[in-house]
Amino acid sequence: MPVSAAPQEAAQTLMRDPAARGRLTWLVVTLIVLWPMLQTSGFSLEPFFDANNLKVIGGFLAGFLPPETSNEFLGYLGQATLETLAIATAGMALAFVIAVPMSYLSTGAARERVTLNPIARGVLTILRGIPELVWALVFVRVFGLGPAAGVLALGLTYGGMLAKVYAEILESTDPAPARALRASGAGRLQALLYGLLPQAAKELTSYTVYRWECAIRASVVMGFVGAGGLGQLMDQAMKMLNGGEAASILLAFMVLVAAADLLSWWLRRALDTAPAARALPFGWRTAAFLIAAFAGLLGSLRLLDMDLPALFTQDAASSMGDFVRGFFPPDLSQPWLLKVLKGVWETLAISIIGTLLAAVAGLLLSLPRWRAPWNAVLNVLRSVPELVWATITALAVGLGPFAGALALALHTTGVLGRLYAESLQNAPAAPAHALRLSGSSRLLAFCYGTFPGAAPQLLAYTLYRWEMNIRMAAILGFVGAGGLGQLLYFELSLFHYAQASTVIIAMLLLSIAVDWSSAALRRAMR
Repeated sequence: MPVSAAPQEAAQTLMRDPAARGRLTWLVVTLIVLWPMLQTSGFSLEPFFDANNLKVIGGFLAGFLPPETSNEFLGYLGQATLETLAIATAGMALAFVIAVPMSYLSTGAARERVTLNPIARGVLTILRGIPELVWALVFVRVFGLGPAAGVLALGLTYGGMLAKVYAEILESTDPAPARALRASGAGRLQALLYGLLPQAAKELTSYTVYRWECAIRASVVMGFVGAGGLGQLMDQAMKMLNGGEAASILLAFMVLVAAADLLSWWLRRALDTAPAARALPFGWRTAAFLIAAFAGLLGSLRLLDMDLPALFTQDAASSMGDFVRGFFPPDLSQPWLLKVLKGVWETLAISIIGTLLAAVAGLLLSLPRWRAPWNAVLNVLRSVPELVWATITALAVGLGPFAGALALALHTTGVLGRLYAESLQNAPAAPAHALRLSGSSRLLAFCYGTFPGAAPQLLAYTLYRWEMNIRMAAILGFVGAGGLGQLLYFELSLFHYAQASTVIIAMLLLSIAVDWSSAALRRAMR
């Protein structure tokens, strides 16, 4: 018996997963770390099984049907849609004007010695570390309600984002042509323009177009604090509990996002096409696109009717200076710092729980092979802004951090589900196919064949979304979803600027810490 049992024991040893113990250890550690996060976020499934609560939610959602289609409202809706496009376009133009010189100052590309400018990088950290909704709220206080606040807020935040990514793209480009130009006596600017820019142009253009898509979504969110566009119209409809108008606004926004995605896809496809041999450096399509972009910018500025010179007058500077001085010195008293630290912990819990729920749901929605209906679900989820989801989830589970975590989860599921599906489709098929031929089930072939090949990319996408969600979690409190955003909204509403300053500094430090930790995790994965 012992002799005959030996081959069987050896076979069982070979079939056992050698990494099972390590995976189980990490799972236990993760659950221990996540438990206080779940408690802080108020995670509970009870509200979804309460009959009375479900009846209230059903009645609220039923109020969205049918959508409002009166001529008067459709006129307002068309105007708000054009205003949203105009805010996004003008904001991106301002961001581009900020990003180009700041990326030149902050990047180490085309330098004889690779050195970084700490002052320029510090300014970029501040610009992108403070959420655009916070900038918008500050500018609304200074310049009043209207699109000017949204344009300026987008310009500052997206200027910081664009400059950082532009600098990284230039630094990752093959430096040999730029070095050859510097060795032949060319200046740094010439080396950048003729050595690096031609190589990086496609990637720079692609990222700029992607950011314009994001700016459309962000311009809707900023409307919730009075910065105009579809967001302001949505805020009014939700406050008046007019579900029909809210449904029409959401439909218009989904169409707008779909059109932006289609345009972005067309431009990326055009950039991937090899250029034809011609005498001119660019063809008629490029010229037509540049003319259309310039005309769109002029049309946006004319539609918004912003008095731009008035923003640079002495009165405007004095008004802004008085407003900013009210934020200093920040309130550093112990009771207030403890309250802010509690807000930081809530914000972290909202972002982590929301991102993890989205990762699980997104993975499940990315698995079906027949993609059409599931892609439609994912598009709907990601088309609705987080603040809109938060107003709905607050009704389902009440005000507090759990509503914010659910809102993040719903929106992020749409984003991650699409990215996960593409990564799984692009994963090598050979390992899973070999496992299937050896008799493994489809589930085991996926777990041990397909998933390991795609896992690094899936984790990278999840970390990138967590970076973005930490910023959004910091402002979901504007609609009662807890965290630092709720603290900031209350203090600004009460004109307690010293306390608000402490909250903004905490947002900035939290954003920097998350950027650093996420980058460290991505380096550890390589």
